[in-house]
Amino acid sequence: MAVTTTASTVSTKQVKAQGQSQFAVAWSQFRKNRLAQTGGVMLIAIYLMALFAPFLAPAGLSNYSTSNITRFHPPTPIHFRDPETGAFGRPFVYKYTQQLNPETFVNEYRPSAQKCPLYLGVRGDTYRILGLFPGSLHLFGTGNSECSIYLFGAEDLGRDLLSRTLYASQISLTIGVGAVLISTLIGLFMGAASAYFGGFVDTLIMRLVEVLASIPTLFLLLLLRSVFPKDINPIFALYVILGILAFIGWGGLARSTRGQLLSVREQDFVSAAKSLGASDNRIMIRHMLPTMTTYVIVVTSLAIPSYILLESGLSFLGIGAVEPYASWGSLLKQAQDGGLSSLNQRPWVLIPGFFIVFTVMCFQLLGDGLRDAFDPRKRS
Repeated sequence: MAVTTTASTVSTKQVKAQGQSQFAVAWSQFRKNRLAQTGGVMLIAIYLMALFAPFLAPAGLSNYSTSNITRFHPPTPIHFRDPETGAFGRPFVYKYTQQLNPETFVNEYRPSAQKCPLYLGVRGDTYRILGLFPGSLHLFGTGNSECSIYLFGAEDLGRDLLSRTLYASQISLTIGVGAVLISTLIGLFMGAASAYFGGFVDTLIMRLVEVLASIPTLFLLLLLRSVFPKDINPIFALYVILGILAFIGWGGLARSTRGQLLSVREQDFVSAAKSLGASDNRIMIRHMLPTMTTYVIVVTSLAIPSYILLESGLSFLGIGAVEPYASWGSLLKQAQDGGLSSLNQRPWVLIPGFFIVFTVMCFQLLGDGLRDAFDPRKRS
């Protein structure tokens, strides 16, 4: 009886395992990868940070004082204990004053005796969430225009680096997703058409892929940026340039899609769809392309960070997001303009570079986890 019960239990488990869909099996494998889960959770947090950047930022994108310029203001630490009484109370920061160093002839910041309490839900600069929902409420602040807080320090014009980093994430993160979406859609359909029709269509698409692969990307970027007028909106120009790159960057995906769908074209379900009179578009979209779903998920998760790095590189070269806008690359360029002083005197200007590295690392962890989850050879 015990042997019969054990055998029935094993058979029941096998039936359940065989009845699971591919995504269910992949999800169960993905849940075992703690690093991939951490990368996914961190990416969700980063994109939420970008979405609510105006609310999280204590100041506006280009908010600075013309009378009290706090050039390269150091980060202001938050104090939770009163140094005089030793008691815990409302968090506060000290107001910093500038003093000229007689030896180096450089203004130095030193904390004064004035305390600036911090509050939650402070009214400040107006903004629009997603460009639609207006607001002026910020997560935290001092509520005093004469006493500012610089958790990440300030840049060369005295603007809060934390606020600018949060606003810059909107450009750096959305451009990567948009460009990958365009190139993925084009690559999938071109690869599916090449594999399904074959013959002249296959030859034409593959020759087009070879031509696109021979175009030097950097020179194309410089050429595209030079044809735009100087008074054009820099963000519009950046989106157009990356959109064009996405339109010509689908060759690798199209070649991979063609290689995988050549075998799918000979499967019985495709032949059955043809015999039932299904149109070519229906066969490619409803029957052939869904077999590429797992591959597309993995490729997309690994392609987005490459476009983030590309945008950062463009902004770093000065042909991407420029004033009055900001991206992580343009903020990092300010650190490069400072030379060695950015390392030994004001290292906080390198913080945007940390966000670039951290975001790319999270995408890599998530992409590796998805690849292992969908790979039957690595399942445990």
